[in-house]
Amino acid sequence: MTQLTHFNLEGDAHMVDVGGKTITQRLAITEGAITMQSETLALIIAGGHKKGDVLAIARIAAIMASKKTADLIPLCHPLPLTHVEVKLTPEPENNRVYCQTRVKTNGQTGVEMEALLATQIALLTIYDMCKAVDRGMEITAVRLLEKQGGKSGVWQR
Repeated sequence: MTQLTHFNLEGDAHMVDVGGKTITQRLAITEGAITMQSETLALIIAGGHKKGDVLAIARIAAIMASKKTADLIPLCHPLPLTHVEVKLTPEPENNRVYCQTRVKTNGQTGVEMEALLATQIALLTIYDMCKAVDRGMEITAVRLLEKQGGKSGVWQR
C-alpha cells in the first residue's frame, strides 16, 4: 500500500507539493443517490415544489461547490476547473434521484475531491429543499467511478 501523501516525514499534515508534476488533462466521475418517499419524488418530478425547481437548484449548488472545494477541504489545492457536469436523474422505480458528476481540469493534481463534493452537495440540496415533506430521505453510495490523468493514468471502479 502506498503511504499517505498528506503527512511529512515528521507526521505533520501538509499540502502536497505538486509543482514538479506534469500538467495533464484530469477527469473524475462520481455518483450517488438520495432515496425518498414516492410522493416526494413525484413532487420533484412534477415541479410542484413551492421553493422552485429542486433539480435545477441542486445542479447549480453542485457546480458552485465544486469550485469551492479548496475552501472546505484543508489540504486540497485550488484548481481552475474547465468543466463541471451534474446529471440528476429521477428513478421512480427506485424512489430516488441518481446523481452523476463529471469534473475536468488541466493541471498537476486530480479533481476527485471536486467531483465528490459536487455530488454530495447536489444530494444535500435536494434533502434541504424536501425535508419539510420527507425527513426520512437517505443519501447513499457516493463514490468515485473513474479518474483519468496524471502519472497513475486511468482508474475505474
